[in-house]
Amino acid sequence: MNRTDRLVAMVMFLQGRRLVRALELARNFEISERTVYRDIAALGEAGVPILGEAGVGYSLMKGYHLPPVMFTAEEASALFVGGAMERRFTDVSVHPPLNSALEKLRAVLPRDRQEYVDRLARSTVISGLSTRSGAGPDPAAAPWLLTVQQGVVQRRVLRMTYHGRDRDEDTRRDVEALGLVFYGGAWSTVAWCRLRRGIRHFRLDRIRCLELAGETFPPRPDFSLVKHLEESVANEELLPVRVWLAGRVHDRARRESYATLVEERQRDGGAEYSLTTFSLAWMARWILSFGDEAEALAPAELRELVRQEAEKIVKMHGAKRS
Repeated sequence: MNRTDRLVAMVMFLQGRRLVRALELARNFEISERTVYRDIAALGEAGVPILGEAGVGYSLMKGYHLPPVMFTAEEASALFVGGAMERRFTDVSVHPPLNSALEKLRAVLPRDRQEYVDRLARSTVISGLSTRSGAGPDPAAAPWLLTVQQGVVQRRVLRMTYHGRDRDEDTRRDVEALGLVFYGGAWSTVAWCRLRRGIRHFRLDRIRCLELAGETFPPRPDFSLVKHLEESVANEELLPVRVWLAGRVHDRARRESYATLVEERQRDGGAEYSLTTFSLAWMARWILSFGDEAEALAPAELRELVRQEAEKIVKMHGAKRS
C-alpha cells in the first residue's frame, strides 16, 4: 500500500471508531508509531480535522466524513465471494439481510465492475463442508485466490509451479482457469492444463508459485462448470475409509486431505474420522507420514497396505549402508 492509499485508509479507519491509539494504527497498517505520527501530521496539514490527546488517542472531529469511496473490482469480488460462503455455511436467518446488503453494494458499482463480479459469480461454486470436521479455508491458499479470480474473469493464462497429490516433485504448468470451486475445506481451480492437455483440478494450497501471464485465451462456450462437477463426481469411484488421528495433527490432516474429515468419536487423545479417497495406496502413504499419530482402521485392505509400506521402510532402514 502506497502512502496516499494509506492516508485515505487511515481516515476511514478513524471514521469508523470513536477513539484510536497510535499503537493500534501502527499494528493495523503494519508501520511504526513514528510513521503514524508523521501521517497524522500530514492529514492535519491537508485539512482533515483530527483531534489528538497525548496518552489517549486520535479521533475525527464530529460531523466530518469522507465522501463515498468506490470499491475496486477485487474488493467487490472479495465481498461477494465472502457473502456466498456466508450463505452456504451459516444459519438461514442471516440470509435476507445479507442478500439485501449485497444487492445494495452491487447497485452502486460501475457497470464494468458489476460485470466483473457477475462473471466471477457464474464461475464460482461453493460446495458442502462438514461443520463437524472443523474444516475451513486453508491459509496456504490465501496468496493465490485473488490472482486465480483475475485469471478466471479476465481469461488470462495462469503460470504456476504445482505440487501434485501423487508426485514428490513440483511441475511447471500453464493453465486456462475456467472456474473456482470450494469443497472439502479447500479452494481449487478447474482449468485446462496445457501440459496434460485436459481439464484438471488444482488445489490452491498446493500451488508453490503463481503469476498472471499476459496471454489471454478464448472462451469455451461449450464448458459448464456445474455440469463438469456433476460428471466428475459421477465418474469418480470414491472409496470410504476410517482413520484415527491424534489431536495435535488434526489441523495438518484437514489441510492435506482431499475430502472432508467427519469426526465419529474421540478416544486416546485424538478421534476417529471417516473420509473418502481416490486411492488406497496414496491414503496408506499419507497415513504413514504421520508416524504413530495416525492409524488406518478400515477397510482391511488399507490396513494391509499401511503394514506393507511400513515393512518396506523398516527393511530399508535396517540394511547397513557402506
